[in-house]
Amino acid sequence: MILTTIGAYGLSKSKRLIGFKFFNIVIVITMFFGGGMIPKYLVVKSLGLLDTIWAVVLPSSVSAWNLIVMRTFFVGFPEEIEQSGWLDGLNDFGILFYLVIPTSSAILATMSLFHAVGYWNSFMEPFLYLNTESKYPLQVILRSIIIQGSSLDNEYASGDSPVYEDSLKFATIIVSVIPIIAVYPFLQKYFVKGVMIGSIKG
Repeated sequence: MILTTIGAYGLSKSKRLIGFKFFNIVIVITMFFGGGMIPKYLVVKSLGLLDTIWAVVLPSSVSAWNLIVMRTFFVGFPEEIEQSGWLDGLNDFGILFYLVIPTSSAILATMSLFHAVGYWNSFMEPFLYLNTESKYPLQVILRSIIIQGSSLDNEYASGDSPVYEDSLKFATIIVSVIPIIAVYPFLQKYFVKGVMIGSIKG
């Protein structure tokens, strides 16, 4: 969120940013064309991030779509407030952290929810980059439980093992959903407001 917020605020200053159109095109291109799974894996490996939490966090730390949505929001921030900050001696970072962020709770809550849901539901990156079971996120553990249950059911069909109850699978799925369900009601008003603001300005 920190990187996304700083990047979006910088991109919102199109009049002062040299090469704005170039950076904007590059960001949009990344939404449609990716580097591929194998090159991404090789980059993570060459950086020595395999089997670390950073292998999961860093590659997806900035989302192009979230960046564009936040930039659209910051474009509509009143210039008069920024000018008052300049008169008070604030630099760009001071204006961002003392003026812009405190008045942008809606978009920040919305983007935080998007990031949280994305990391919580992430499966492919942890599955590829993490080798230690103690570091596995819930989604990878859930897959292991489901596969284990299926294999035990197959063994039981041949009379070698007791039934692996489906209730355990369903309970695991419910546990994976509960945190998001518990957090969403508190962020709902910000979420709806942030989405509406982004859609109207877009």
